[in-house]
Amino acid sequence: MSKQEMIKTEEEIAIIREGGKRLARVLSVVRDAVKPGVTTRELDQLAEKLMRDGGDEPAFLNYQPEGARTAYPGTLCVSVNNEIVHGIGSDRILKEGDIIGIDTGVKHKGFFTDSALTVPVGKIDDTAKKLILATEGALVAGIDAACAGNTIGDIGYAIEKYVKDHGFVVVEELGGHGVGYKQHEDPHITNYGERGQGMKLKAGMVLALEPIVNEGTRYIKLMPDGYTYVTRDHKRSAHFEHTILITEGDAEILTKREF
Repeated sequence: MSKQEMIKTEEEIAIIREGGKRLARVLSVVRDAVKPGVTTRELDQLAEKLMRDGGDEPAFLNYQPEGARTAYPGTLCVSVNNEIVHGIGSDRILKEGDIIGIDTGVKHKGFFTDSALTVPVGKIDDTAKKLILATEGALVAGIDAACAGNTIGDIGYAIEKYVKDHGFVVVEELGGHGVGYKQHEDPHITNYGERGQGMKLKAGMVLALEPIVNEGTRYIKLMPDGYTYVTRDHKRSAHFEHTILITEGDAEILTKREF
């Protein structure tokens, strides 16, 4: 994809903006459904129903990323505790004290948005609370660094610094990406980097920023299902994501949740 193709038109941005609002509403409802006793499949089914009732398509369902052996079988990626990303909904019952990452996307009038959050299941321990807050704070730091004239490296630097300052580590193999025409577009956005390095940001780019943060070491392992990544040390991981629009000033959060 050329740099010119990364720039969305005003008409395209309007559609993506509406898709982002719809996705935010879906995630808010799913978030509120998280409680002990619920299965990850029930959350997946709820998200699909909400999207289809709104006239939209689940972006993840039957999506086959480059290199994947099979298409993804769910509407949500539901990643519990030491699962980092891309966990598949199942009969797994959520328990008090778990944390769950919920990642999903919507296809609205042919355009894509992507968003994620990590949610406590009932009461959680203090370290889990700190992990979630640090990951969400890292997303805010990354968004603050995302404006026209800055670079991909500025975003990665801001995210990694925030995470390190709070005693955690970023996953280096996974990161954010462009989004809009497709579920995943250039550029790839690492959650680490150097100021001033990498592609320069331009107004009209639509990016999905997604800090992925581990409680212990940064090392990861892909499970036999071909999708679910887990921490090698079995400690927990958290994940937050927003689709944003690059402007000449502050980035616009297109998937901001209103409740």
